Amino acid sequence: MDVRTLCLAVLYQGEASGYEIKKAFKEGAFSHFQDASFGSIYPALGRLSTEGLVECTQMAQEKRPDKKVYKLTQSGEDTLITSLLAPPTPDRFTSDFFFVLYFAELLPLPQVIKLLDQRISFYKETIERMTQCDPASLPTGRRLCHGLGLTVYQNSLTYLEENKERFITELRSQHETPRTSSPDTKTKDINLKQIDTNRHAS
Repeated sequence: MDVRTLCLAVLYQGEASGYEIKKAFKEGAFSHFQDASFGSIYPALGRLSTEGLVECTQMAQEKRPDKKVYKLTQSGEDTLITSLLAPPTPDRFTSDFFFVLYFAELLPLPQVIKLLDQRISFYKETIERMTQCDPASLPTGRRLCHGLGLTVYQNSLTYLEENKERFITELRSQHETPRTSSPDTKTKDINLKQIDTNRHAS
């Protein structure tokens, strides 16, 4: 989803400053499935304001620069709806945890165990926080997202808890077995030796 639409979506829920919009993606409901940086939010708000999709009001602050607060216009709401009607692009899942875990066999075993324990704790804390929210008070769409997200976290927690010891056992076994060169590495070494031989022969 482009950052213009993300800004419009936050402002649909109420007036907000650029900082508050960023906070919605860092700590709010959107943090689970979208992201937007300050570097993209402020230029987007400038364009939205120029296009008449948002209105900007300067609010005085004591001992601080004036705060710009943005409000969605009717044209902005219409644009948001039009954007939401477009078919969503396929999901792209990004995760540093998954990326590091992909190379778990290269890491010290205690580090992998720590990584898994931290993720299990994260899932437990997130699930506890989400279950404290009363979905009945949410609009239908947000209630659906809440339930779907909670299901994803619960299933992820269950999978890690049920498979953690097996993964650790496999990794321990791999670490105790001397590493050998892969077939590709051996082939590369042979090719390099052949090139070197050819150089000396020529």
